[in-house]
Amino acid sequence: MCISAEVNFVASAVIGAVGVATLAHVRHPRDVLFGAMPLLFALHQFTEGFVWLGLDGAISELSRDNAAFLFLLYAQGILPIAMPLSVLLMEDVPWRRVALAAITALAFVFGAYMIWGVMSFPTSCYAENRSVVYSNPVTETMWTGILYILVTCGALVLSGFHVVRWFGVLNLIGLTVVFLMKSYAFSSVWCFYAAVISVLLYWQFRTGKIRPLPAMA
Repeated sequence: MCISAEVNFVASAVIGAVGVATLAHVRHPRDVLFGAMPLLFALHQFTEGFVWLGLDGAISELSRDNAAFLFLLYAQGILPIAMPLSVLLMEDVPWRRVALAAITALAFVFGAYMIWGVMSFPTSCYAENRSVVYSNPVTETMWTGILYILVTCGALVLSGFHVVRWFGVLNLIGLTVVFLMKSYAFSSVWCFYAAVISVLLYWQFRTGKIRPLPAMA
């Protein structure tokens, strides 16, 4: 994310508290993975706090590189699998389940490729304009970016649940803004944005407003 380690750690604490509260209101086993998203995002931001500490010279380069590896592994490899899978698990409408199953299958192949890229090729990270820039020769390409948007936001927008759909729309808006303003630090800035808006999921689970949209004929 932007600015400093302190911002990441504070955001992680706040989002993490909301994430625990969100999970406490999840009532169905199939909703657990989606309900865990705020907590997972909080842990992700906590990891990037250590990247910042490394960039600021507060911890060793090895510790910084390990933190950067974990951050990118989740952001580019695990998240694009977990997001569509969580949406698929909650869906009840047959035609949506078929479509989401196809996206999830693509996500597993894509995620495996991204994990291979993060694990097999060196990733550099540095600060630019108070944002963290991650650079990997395999995962940072135009086509991987397109597939990333398809399997994450595409699955969210396709969902039959209001909360999931709006979460997807807000993420698409965020993706566009980040791409236009800070494309060089895309992974870091977008993940922070997604983490922040994930707190909205608490209110949906708390008030029981996870409801499917009417099935299309």
